[in-house]
Amino acid sequence: MGIAVDLAALGAVITGMFLLGNTWWTLLLALPLAVFWSRIAFVGHDAGHAQITGNRRTGRAIGLVHANLLLGMNEAWWNDKHARHHANPNHIDKDPDVGVGALVWTQKQAAQREGFARWLTRNQARLFFPMLLLEGIALKISGFQYLRQQPARERALSALLLVAHLGLYATLLLTVLSPGKAVVFALVHHALFGLHLGMAFAPNHKGMEMPDPDGDRWGHLQRQVLTSRNVRGGILTDWFLGGLNYQIEHHLFPSMPRPHLRLAQPMVRAHCQALGMPYTETGLIESYRQALRHMHEVGEPLR
Repeated sequence: MGIAVDLAALGAVITGMFLLGNTWWTLLLALPLAVFWSRIAFVGHDAGHAQITGNRRTGRAIGLVHANLLLGMNEAWWNDKHARHHANPNHIDKDPDVGVGALVWTQKQAAQREGFARWLTRNQARLFFPMLLLEGIALKISGFQYLRQQPARERALSALLLVAHLGLYATLLLTVLSPGKAVVFALVHHALFGLHLGMAFAPNHKGMEMPDPDGDRWGHLQRQVLTSRNVRGGILTDWFLGGLNYQIEHHLFPSMPRPHLRLAQPMVRAHCQALGMPYTETGLIESYRQALRHMHEVGEPLR
């Protein structure tokens, strides 16, 4: 049902683009298109976790359509990266989400930065949200780069769908808009898409515990609970964050459908309390504040 609603909403936005036609007012539809692209990304995420169906082939087909064809994001790249993240969240040597990239997550990583990267790290907290505006394009680039690592048959299908996405997207924009307006629309649309996705994923782990690679090995419960943060809120928060605001429950039960995570929360929270294990839950604004504070502290020695 949710998939059908998201696709219908996406179709409605595209219909609105045709109705408005070649005018700058069409640019206003970049926002709802970005929002519903994020809904499509959430479905692709769920398909990768086998939340939607127990049939592996059907689940992959859903992932390919939603990620590769509709978003231009390689589902094989995402699943590989995301599986490693789930296995060892916030582990500096094993979680690709806290590896050295445009941003860094420990002072040890920061100390090795030089030149422009050093300046970037020094200011990464204030630059975080502006940098998310580039994430929509970065996801596409990473997906194409990952094609080299895929088996030949899988690579051919992934590449076909990624190229088909680019063709369909360009055809849509150039049919509705002049080339100049089409370029502006694409840039604004991808910027808003990256910002929305980043705002949905940033509260989950940034600023939470990070296992010491040289310390004691954590058990599964510690590894998943201490590194994750839930975000309180009602229906609107659940919708905006794609249900991933129940991040602790999602990490403990990654194949559990997202609508059920909130139902599991009271039991998980009670179990953690019984064990004396911290269970972190904050408001949305506070989650961003904690994440930005951590990024600021990482860059502190460079200032």
